[in-house]
Amino acid sequence: MSNTPEKNENTREELKKTMSPAEVWALAVGAIIGWGCFVLPGTRFLPDAGPLGSILAFLIGGGLLCFVALSYSVLIKAYPVAGGSFTYAYVGFGTKCGFICGWALVLGYLCVIAANGTAMALLSRALLPGVFDVGYMYTVAGWDVYAGELVMMSAVFLFFGFMNLRGMDMASSLQLILAFALAGGVLVLTVGTFSAETASIDNLFPLFAEGRSSWACVISIVAITPWLFVGFDTIPQTAEEFDFPPEKSRRLMLNSIICGATLYALVLLSVAVIIPYTDLLGQNHTWTTGAVANMAFGKFGGAVLAIPVLAGIFTGMNGFFMATTRLLFSMGRGKFLHPWFVKVHPQYGTPVNAILFTLGLTLVAPWFGRSALNWIVDMSAMGTALAYLFTCMTAYKFVDQHPEIAQAPWGKPVAIVGGFTAVTCFFMLAVPGSPAAIGVESWLMLFVWVALGAGFYFSRAKELNAIPHAKMQYMLLGTTDRPLLFDTSKQKGFVTEEEAKPAVELS
Repeated sequence: MSNTPEKNENTREELKKTMSPAEVWALAVGAIIGWGCFVLPGTRFLPDAGPLGSILAFLIGGGLLCFVALSYSVLIKAYPVAGGSFTYAYVGFGTKCGFICGWALVLGYLCVIAANGTAMALLSRALLPGVFDVGYMYTVAGWDVYAGELVMMSAVFLFFGFMNLRGMDMASSLQLILAFALAGGVLVLTVGTFSAETASIDNLFPLFAEGRSSWACVISIVAITPWLFVGFDTIPQTAEEFDFPPEKSRRLMLNSIICGATLYALVLLSVAVIIPYTDLLGQNHTWTTGAVANMAFGKFGGAVLAIPVLAGIFTGMNGFFMATTRLLFSMGRGKFLHPWFVKVHPQYGTPVNAILFTLGLTLVAPWFGRSALNWIVDMSAMGTALAYLFTCMTAYKFVDQHPEIAQAPWGKPVAIVGGFTAVTCFFMLAVPGSPAAIGVESWLMLFVWVALGAGFYFSRAKELNAIPHAKMQYMLLGTTDRPLLFDTSKQKGFVTEEEAKPAVELS
């Protein structure tokens, strides 16, 4: 937090440095493994790709995203501040690209919080039928909305909002405990299903989904890996709060992707191995993973599965709550959003208004039903891929302009592969006829979000373009010494550093 007793428009609020490497690792792994790890095996992975097709997709997609993570690592060391891809997009390409990237990420992050929250309703219907699905209200796209579930989900959102308000110490400590509970629960599930009498490797055949080529099977899952593994990029969002050297983030991001791919694969195999998975899918279970847990553990199946599923849901919500609020805080600090978002709690040092805003939107989400929310989640993967592309392009420019840095020998090829990965995933989601193409409903919601963003940007364009880049550089990066990589003379609002010093010195 700033030590300036009287604040003015040039005051730069800062966040406390409290996060240890273990807490940062837990943040990323917990954000990667959410509800989808336990729901998608029966609804997406096995029906669309089969066991081997899905695992190959995890390996290929995770491996390619490691190149994106390496691009992030180059920039975290040079720009250890909040904002992640939003900040890097501004550094590399200026105001418009910064806003586009930030707007796309806000949607993606909020969707993950809401999706994990509404997964609580799915879990309660499977494990505690009749407890929360009471007080029927209405139906949205085939999903019944109940008053009891709304109260339950709202209570969970309020809890995580309170935890994040109280400070990173409490939220990150909880994240660490939940991450270990998640990993331990997945291991118990795996051991239990593989030990079942009916378990057999033969149950994994056919290795690829029937009626599709092996290529189409793998591609259909690779295309959504930016969404499956979204979470490792929560690390750069919290870079300003590291209590360790930022260069350590490289290993933490790579490790989180590897752990995420491993946990996805273990849950998938646990579902597919206990009986022939084609027979299992033909039984049309409401929740396939839950049915498998009951086969393996009998009446204790629900309790055994509840531990990793709840841990996955909670770590996903908590991790993206932290990431979303830091993104909003950074965008507010650069005046891309209203300065209201920059307020820091005087006691806890947390971005209080960003937390309240995030909490407010997530409390609204359950009222729309889970089916409609899934359409938003599908198209939000495009926003995530766009953010990865901006990061990789900025990393390329940084290495190109600073050949003396230690990352120079591998920085450019890594950024090229990472950028190619992001572009490929984006077009696999966007091109009609692709195995991973999003549906009409998702396109409609995407157009609405883009239109809202365009309106919001043009309403603030005059103010944004009037800000000297040297001042913006200070507000986003904390100093005018960290370089901007675009030609500032070609963008409105440019003044020299000497001209900007009075504004900077005021803070």
